[in-house]
Amino acid sequence: MRIPDPEEIRALHEKHAPTPEAFALVHTHCEIVWAIAEQLLAAPHLAHLDAELVRAGCLLHDIGVYRLYGDDGRLDHANYIRHGLLGHEIVEAEGFPETLRRFCSHHTGVGLTRHDIVSQGLPLPPADYLAVTEEEKLVMYADKFHTKSRPSAFLSPDEYAAHVRRFGEDKVTVFQALRAEFGDPDLTEPVPGRRSRGAVR
Repeated sequence: MRIPDPEEIRALHEKHAPTPEAFALVHTHCEIVWAIAEQLLAAPHLAHLDAELVRAGCLLHDIGVYRLYGDDGRLDHANYIRHGLLGHEIVEAEGFPETLRRFCSHHTGVGLTRHDIVSQGLPLPPADYLAVTEEEKLVMYADKFHTKSRPSAFLSPDEYAAHVRRFGEDKVTVFQALRAEFGDPDLTEPVPGRRSRGAVR
């Protein structure tokens, strides 16, 4: 399987971003998620993971957000939960395989189940959108520590656990299992060699 490099993925973001502001918001977040995942990958027990695949997954995972911008430049927050499936469609249309598409459609929260979608009336086709491979789980996990709010924000593991608790204790249990598997990231400088926290988004 051919895995696109960071420059190719950046070009995809530029192609699909409706505005420079949207590009800066989404692509910067994706880079930060990769920096967090890269840091976690340094753990010896994760040396067997495919770092190149994780990098591509991190850099692609939120590309579907661009399709939620209206002509007025505003983000459709009501349908934000659809961004994963929209990203899956973009990556598919660009000719990339299912392995890469799944990073988009299977990273939301700590995984969406058919029950979640039906019981909450979410605007998604009823199905399980769960991270399965270790690479998928790592991308999903790394994504939990940075938000695309304005200004951007970093969440500690404990802060994210508190956030996800509103969706049920089962979600906290899933997150804590991911935390045990991958460890806690150091968020003091999650993007070494790049822009500082204050300049992000």
